[in-house]
Amino acid sequence: RKIIFEKQWFYLDNAIGHIYGTTFEVTGGGNLQPKQEVEETTTETKEAGTDNRNIVDDGKSQKLTHDDIQALKDKGIKGQEIVQQLIENSTTFRDKTEFAQDKYIKKKKKKYEAIITIVKPSTRILSTMYYAREPGKINHLRYDTLAQMLTLGNIRAGNKMIVMETCAGLVLGAVMERMGGYGTIIQMYPGGGPVRAATSCFGFPKRFFDHLHEFPLSKVDSLLSGTFSTESLPSEPEDNALVEEESNRLTDEKQTSLQEIEEESATEAAMEINQTEEQETMDVNAEDAEFKENKEKENVREKQKKKWERRKKLIETATLLREKNADGLIVASKFHPTPLVLSLLEFVAPSRPFVVYCQYKESEFLQMLGVLFVLGFVVLKVLPDRSHPKLTMSGGGGYLLSGITVVLDKGKSDSSNSEALKVEEPSSKRCKVQDPHC
Repeated sequence: RKIIFEKQWFYLDNAIGHIYGTTFEVTGGGNLQPKQEVEETTTETKEAGTDNRNIVDDGKSQKLTHDDIQALKDKGIKGQEIVQQLIENSTTFRDKTEFAQDKYIKKKKKKYEAIITIVKPSTRILSTMYYAREPGKINHLRYDTLAQMLTLGNIRAGNKMIVMETCAGLVLGAVMERMGGYGTIIQMYPGGGPVRAATSCFGFPKRFFDHLHEFPLSKVDSLLSGTFSTESLPSEPEDNALVEEESNRLTDEKQTSLQEIEEESATEAAMEINQTEEQETMDVNAEDAEFKENKEKENVREKQKKKWERRKKLIETATLLREKNADGLIVASKFHPTPLVLSLLEFVAPSRPFVVYCQYKESEFLQMLGVLFVLGFVVLKVLPDRSHPKLTMSGGGGYLLSGITVVLDKGKSDSSNSEALKVEEPSSKRCKVQDPHC
């Protein structure tokens, strides 16, 4: 199919068989040809002016018209030769300074030399591309912020990770790339199904998706409360019975329609030739009806099979979540992070990291760490006016919150809290007690 990129269209047929990193040149008809490494020919003259004050951009300095340039393209002349002719037919090129000449040549090369390099997709490339072109789709998640999420979350092969993201599948793809197809990933999604537009751009092999599971957010509360529906899976005989019932209904409708056609044809038939023609038409209609019947039976069978597979995967994912031994949690969502994290942390094992990304710095987001500390989820505490961002993070890339899950002994939690309150502050911060006799 035709690929349109940066106002340039081409076909990728000739790219098959070449390695990543190969540079191609777009020729006539949109075909790709590997670019030969040829030394760049310098211009014939190196004359340059002292300044550009006398140059007026009136649009008349170039002798070649748009039709002339198009004619050169139609003849198959390469972009480098077109740039050379533009230089020769420019009346002001020699009067420009050397810097202005280099700038002019670079601009024309970018416009007329169609050079394309095919690179292997990676997290760095895709995150940079999304942030530059469509940052709203990934919640303005910068690539350096994504790198810190992968590091703070301890993403590695063999982990069992829970990922909740609304970044078009970019965070999910980054986690899958880091794990290398080893381990288990459970993607939590809102709505009717997960969005994996960016994930498909990575080009992962099929085995990467064998360990990828999905679970809807709407069923998390029922799973935690124990009311999650675990109905028995429909067996194949039940599916066949449904298919047979549907096929019997279609057969009855077909027989009824055929009887109506026969009655109409019998009443309208007056001559033997007409009867023969109508009989042939009936045969054709019967064949079409039989074909449609078989097609609908296949569709019904396929829908039942997909429904059975979805329910089976849903129950398998619920079983994995019930184990509550996930090795980490990654949240990068457009929704408010507090309720998401509080519910999903129930499925994470103790001493495991979690990372939360939020595009906005709301007060509730900063207070969430205190809530988690009270509930015994994390071993960190942010004091008022004493928190600061990571120095390696760039401004405008959102806000990160990371922590480690812990398990508190309920019997000792009260005593530990009371002991913590009795800890004396340093002498430098100890309040001075006034003398009552003064």
